[in-house]
Amino acid sequence: MKIYTKTGDSGTTALYGGTRVKKYNLRIESYGTVDELNSYIGLIKDQEISDYIKNSLLKIQNELFIVGSMLATPKEKETLKNGKERLNILKIDESSILYLEKEIDKMDKELAQMTHFILPGGHQTVSFCHIARCICRRAERLSVELQDQETINNNIIKYLNRLSDFLFTLARKLSKDLSVEEIKWIPEKK
Repeated sequence: MKIYTKTGDSGTTALYGGTRVKKYNLRIESYGTVDELNSYIGLIKDQEISDYIKNSLLKIQNELFIVGSMLATPKEKETLKNGKERLNILKIDESSILYLEKEIDKMDKELAQMTHFILPGGHQTVSFCHIARCICRRAERLSVELQDQETINNNIIKYLNRLSDFLFTLARKLSKDLSVEEIKWIPEKK
């Protein structure tokens, strides 16, 4: 399989099912941002962190490929003419969302209660988590906008929402694991 096809040289790309759209199409922006998020999660996974967290991040990376595939498949192209599903893979569902919630709760039990907003930073690994969280929020916003224009699976938005919470909690957990003080945002009074 060649890496370059030249089919995108005119500024269009194909969705799953063959429909060609402009490369700035909202659907492309949505799954492109999920791909960007996946790359940052890979960067976090490459840091000196526990194998347990690395395995959780690997699971999430695989699920983000599923999210991207779901976003790349327009509703009208989900079913083939013979009635079978075009995207014949497991989909993001309630169990994917519950996994993130379970992991958030597990990490949260080890952390001090939050009393202030926290500024990103303190350690490079923690900063990578905050960057990933921000990209996740952008992917979520784009997916919500896409959902306003077309039908997409609502579990995508739930998953991205929960994943951003997971990444925030992971940043806090890694701050604790790395013995890094969280930087509280304390606004100055007038």
